[in-house]
Amino acid sequence: MNDKLLIIIASGDREKVLTALMYAKNNIRYGWITEVQVIFFGPSENLLVSDTDVTTSAAELANLSQTFACQLLSDRDNITDRIERLGIEVDYVGTIIADFLRDGYIPMVW
Repeated sequence: MNDKLLIIIASGDREKVLTALMYAKNNIRYGWITEVQVIFFGPSENLLVSDTDVTTSAAELANLSQTFACQLLSDRDNITDRIERLGIEVDYVGTIIADFLRDGYIPMVW
């Protein structure tokens, strides 16, 4: 069984993002899957800085595990610094996603 999960949170829907964050945090806390990586991509990045519940939950997740957000999109929306203050690593995620997939991570997109 593959024990590597790549959670990509791309939705701009607040409830989907909060559900994805809850799942990611619990997965890491309780060890349901051994290796879990989380990447924020697209509309979810704006929720990171505009919705208090998402902000709080994402910061909690970043304290549990390395978490990424897309720099191209955060630079475009002028929110990079605000995302980084949450403890989320902002980088160009295209190659990061490709590397995780090559390393056998199974993608779960929210």
